[in-house]
Amino acid sequence: MPVSHTDIEAALRDALSPQALEVRDDSHLHAGHAGAREGRHFHVFIVSDHFNQMSRLKRHRLVYDALRLLIPRGIHALAIDARAPCDPPANAARSAAAALPSGGPHT
Repeated sequence: MPVSHTDIEAALRDALSPQALEVRDDSHLHAGHAGAREGRHFHVFIVSDHFNQMSRLKRHRLVYDALRLLIPRGIHALAIDARAPCDPPANAARSAAAALPSGGPHT
C-alpha cells in the first residue's frame, strides 16, 4: 500500500513528539514528471524540542530516520522545514534580510 500523509504524520508524532506538524502531499504538482511514477512528493513542516541546538542537517537526519520504514514504500521526494520551538519564524529572517540596504550590511 502506498504511503499517505497520515502514515508520515503518525511516524513523526511517535518519534519526535512535535508541538506543530503539517504534512502536505504535493504529488499532484508533479504529475507527468519521471519521478512521479516512483513515489509520492511530500512537504513536512515540524516543530519539536528534539531539534533544539541542532543544525539543519541533523534535524533533517532525524526526520529521515523517523521515516526510514516508510521511504521504501513510496516516498520519492520530501521537502522538510524542521524547527525548534525557540527558532524565529521563517518570515522574521526574510524580513530582516529585506531591511538591509541593497549592498548588504555596511560597517
